[in-house]
Amino acid sequence: MSQNKHISGNYGEDLACKHLQDNYYEIIERNYFHGHGEIDIIAKDKEEFVFVEVKYRTNLEYGPPELSISKSKQRLIRKTAEAYMFENGINDIDARIDVIAILHLKDEKPKINHIQNAF
Repeated sequence: MSQNKHISGNYGEDLACKHLQDNYYEIIERNYFHGHGEIDIIAKDKEEFVFVEVKYRTNLEYGPPELSISKSKQRLIRKTAEAYMFENGINDIDARIDVIAILHLKDEKPKINHIQNAF
């Protein structure tokens, strides 16, 4: 990953974490890796585990950020979330996968679209 992409990815995740915390989510972990998969943010919303995929864009050249998650990426995120639950012995708690799409156009405030139970 290029340095700029890494920096903007971290910035997007920082914005997403702030958004979650402002909405009373508890951040459990960031950047959880398992095999080829990664979960950007793992949080808790009351008693529910929430696995969050963050998409951050600074332009619409490739369309809105929330539309950039392919079916294979969705499967990988789901599989990685399941691995996290298994590794941590979590089997009696509800879980969901959310997407936080952030569009940050030049000279504008970032627009955050939080999609609960995205897939």
